[in-house]
Amino acid sequence: MNVLITGGSGFVGRFLTDLLLKKGYVVTALGGHKHDNLSLHQDFRYVVADTTQQGEWQELVVRQDALINLAGRSVFHLWNDSYKKQIYDSRILTTRNLVEALPSVDGPRVLISTSAAGFYGNGGEQDLDESAAAGDDFLASVCADWEDEARAAEKKGVRVALARFGVVLGPGGGALQTMRLPFQLGLGGPLGSGKQWFPWIHLQDLAEAICLILEGENLSGPFNFTAPESVRQKEFADSLGRALHRPTFFPTPAFMMKLLLGEFGVSLLQGQKLAPAALLNSGFSFSFPQLAMALDDLV
Repeated sequence: MNVLITGGSGFVGRFLTDLLLKKGYVVTALGGHKHDNLSLHQDFRYVVADTTQQGEWQELVVRQDALINLAGRSVFHLWNDSYKKQIYDSRILTTRNLVEALPSVDGPRVLISTSAAGFYGNGGEQDLDESAAAGDDFLASVCADWEDEARAAEKKGVRVALARFGVVLGPGGGALQTMRLPFQLGLGGPLGSGKQWFPWIHLQDLAEAICLILEGENLSGPFNFTAPESVRQKEFADSLGRALHRPTFFPTPAFMMKLLLGEFGVSLLQGQKLAPAALLNSGFSFSFPQLAMALDDLV
């Protein structure tokens, strides 16, 4: 099977590429910058392209059996108006260009397009499966528009799955690498009250779940990509501290996060109690269903 990955040079894209190659897929990855340390596998090709713009890269879409859309600017940045536009455009325009390049017949059979737990906004104490409605804040509106762009591929006969990622925990990058240093220095702790729910998933489970959807001809619609065990932010911070043998005495006050990080800080104080109902109903078995297992593996 020939698979095209947008955002293929990123943290998730690199790990997923390696897994797909091991499973016998032929992978073409698109990224915004040249990279010299990507896979040298004979079945791998890397193409530098700005996917927010139409261009020659769209010709590659026709030759694929499957598309995996991971492209999007990181949200871990101060949100001014300019950067919020980059967050939005990097997702919406890439997805729109990807779908526009799809032929009406004899093209890719499946599109797996990333979304995020932020789709639900601030979920509070509500139990959220894939049937829950979208929230009404900035990230929720981005996710809703992002998913709408992906669903447009259904009009061309493509099976569409929407992967609503929780916080991805994996080696060599992502959220865990960002958080690790302050915790190792003994400066880690919960954000705000720490009572907000913290949806998470191990990178290995995320990649395996994508493979399940690639191969499952009847799997479509939204999927919460989160582990079955729900934890609060304070529980996550305490667990990471224990895994690193470091104290977690230093919570970051909510007022400080709002003052220094503005709207982004507010988003970090929100949470969602997600259930991966669609994945479990599809028969997916998590290798790391519990946080302690995941952190033991990664730390």
